[in-house]
Amino acid sequence: MAMNPAPLELTHVLYDADSPVSLAFALVTLSPVLLMASYAALAVVTRDLLIINMWAGQLACEAINLFIKRIVRQERPAKSYGSGYGFPSSHSQYMGYFSSFLLLHLLLRHRFASTGSWFLDAMRIIVFGGAIVAWAGSVCYSRYHLTYHTAAQILWGVVIGILLGTTHYTLTELLPFRQPYSLAGRLRATLLESEICTWLRVRDGWAVWADGGDEAGWKLWRERWDARRRKKV
Repeated sequence: MAMNPAPLELTHVLYDADSPVSLAFALVTLSPVLLMASYAALAVVTRDLLIINMWAGQLACEAINLFIKRIVRQERPAKSYGSGYGFPSSHSQYMGYFSSFLLLHLLLRHRFASTGSWFLDAMRIIVFGGAIVAWAGSVCYSRYHLTYHTAAQILWGVVIGILLGTTHYTLTELLPFRQPYSLAGRLRATLLESEICTWLRVRDGWAVWADGGDEAGWKLWRERWDARRRKKV
């Protein structure tokens, strides 16, 4: 049987070998691949429902992107080396979802342990938020620079991703937190109290701690660490 070779575009990017800028954007455009590995690692290590929920939404976002592409069937730019349909840009939609979900969580629910200075606390949020937006923007622009998508395909990808991320976070995270006796809140509580979640040790850290349990976990570790050190002395 004759072989029909095809590149795996998930990790296959063409760029201008004579341009360091093009190489940089090629690396940037591959960075979303690392997020899936990060989701998996965080889900296993933290067992936190928010991480698992965000990951599930990200996968659903990818499925929706594939569905839209097969419905619209819009070609990529004429000079593009990419295969498949181009509307909407999957990378842009991916980062639109990721950045909107995470930014909403940082702004509306997550609270870092205070540094003791309101200025430093505010700057931390600004720096983290700015880094997320800058990363998402760089990935989106890389798709245009490398001619994989038109500006419109990228813009629509971002818009769809933001709509999906905002909707998913609002319905599955913010609503259950603000209105625990709503349908969404009761469903979340039922899930957390189920046997499968108990067996897997899944938790909802942000339902108990403003920072998801980071500070409480660190304090517990420090107490036991200091106690262990005192025993050795």
